[in-house]
Amino acid sequence: MIGLIISIIVVGLIAGAIARLVVPGRQNISLGMTLLIGIVGSFVGGFLGFLLFNADATDGFFQPAGIIGSIIGAIIVLLLWLRFGSRTAARR
Repeated sequence: MIGLIISIIVVGLIAGAIARLVVPGRQNISLGMTLLIGIVGSFVGGFLGFLLFNADATDGFFQPAGIIGSIIGAIIVLLLWLRFGSRTAARR
C-alpha cells in the first residue's frame, strides 16, 4: 500500500512538472500545487481512458492512469486551473 502511495506521488510530481513545461505562459503555483495538479491529472487521465477505451472495467472509472494518461490529464487540469482558478484569485 505504501508503494502505491509513493508511486502516485512520484508520477503526480513528474506529470505536473511536464504539464507546466508544456503549457505556455507563466504559472504562479507552488511545488505542492504542481504535485496536486499531477495527482488529480492522473485520475482525470484514468477517467478519460476508461471513457474512451472502456478498459479495466473491474477497477471502475475512478482509477489512476499511466504516465502518458497522467500527463494528458495534468495538462487538462492545469489549463482549467489557469482558466477558472485565476478568476477567483483576481477578485480578492
